[in-house]
Amino acid sequence: MDYRTAGVDVVAGRAFVERIRSSVESTRRPEVLGGLGGFGGLCRLPAGLSKPLLVAGTDGVGTKLELAQAHGGHHGVGIDLVAMCVNDVITSGAQPLFFLDYLATGKLSPEAMAAVVEGIADGCRQSGCALLGGETAEMPGFYGPGRYDLAGFCVAVVEEDALIDGRAVVAGDQIVAVASSGVHSNGFSLVRRILEAHQIDRASAFSPGGPAVIESLLTPTRLYGSLVQALLGAALPLHGMAHITGGGLPENLPRCLPAGLQARIDPASWERPELFRWLQEKGEVPEADLWHTFNLGVGYCLVLPEAAVGEALQVCADQGHQAWRLGVVEPGTAGAAASLVGLPA
Repeated sequence: MDYRTAGVDVVAGRAFVERIRSSVESTRRPEVLGGLGGFGGLCRLPAGLSKPLLVAGTDGVGTKLELAQAHGGHHGVGIDLVAMCVNDVITSGAQPLFFLDYLATGKLSPEAMAAVVEGIADGCRQSGCALLGGETAEMPGFYGPGRYDLAGFCVAVVEEDALIDGRAVVAGDQIVAVASSGVHSNGFSLVRRILEAHQIDRASAFSPGGPAVIESLLTPTRLYGSLVQALLGAALPLHGMAHITGGGLPENLPRCLPAGLQARIDPASWERPELFRWLQEKGEVPEADLWHTFNLGVGYCLVLPEAAVGEALQVCADQGHQAWRLGVVEPGTAGAAASLVGLPA
């Protein structure tokens, strides 16, 4: 017996590392030292910072992987992995520095795995961070043939006096919504149940001649890093930011508000995208569950003074993001945890 007959091909593993080398190196930042293949990635802090703070976040892609593996959406879930981490850490005003990934599979499939890593590199390039390294583990007998799982984490940096942590938010501040690209990477356990119940396959469309359901669901998570850097570059007074991820607006928007305040949103301020209307109808999903499961078309939120809203909307448009006034910050119950109000009954 040898390792290869046990299910792990170390030669193929080395070939895979060489295959992805150019994708990894395309994300290199000036602060990165060394190259792919060491036991640890090396990265300096950017020059010119007096009191730098490191901001870290970790996440996975969840059961969207099931759909991606069934329909060949490997590149997209690589982008998703980066987005789920980067979109979290940038809410503090931090600039992403580097990303590390962990990919575990039953048997190495060079084509699929390379597509995933190329997607991760694509997400890193869009976010301005280096893909500093990662780990690919072959685990035969633990994962089935063709199956894999993903996890990753991002480290970002922000000057201490530029940290955005919600403490500056006051009653009267406005909430600006930035559009999502779709479901992103949350709620797929419910999504897959709906697909199974209606036997939805790759050829199924929302309506005759309309877009394919599976293709819409596999649209990668939108990255907001370059938008946040543009807003900061315009010296806009961002008091708070929220990534609308698992739990939707009710769970995530209050996370950027201090105690004693509440966010009042206007559900009529935007048209819910067709994908969410379709999911609700096909799954007979109660309205409350819909709000607490999906982003419903809102991927990111900005909290800032009324006087800055016009310029913020213009920066969003210039960066190619649809954005609109979503609501306002109001006084809540003194000392109580921040909350969200204004949802449909």
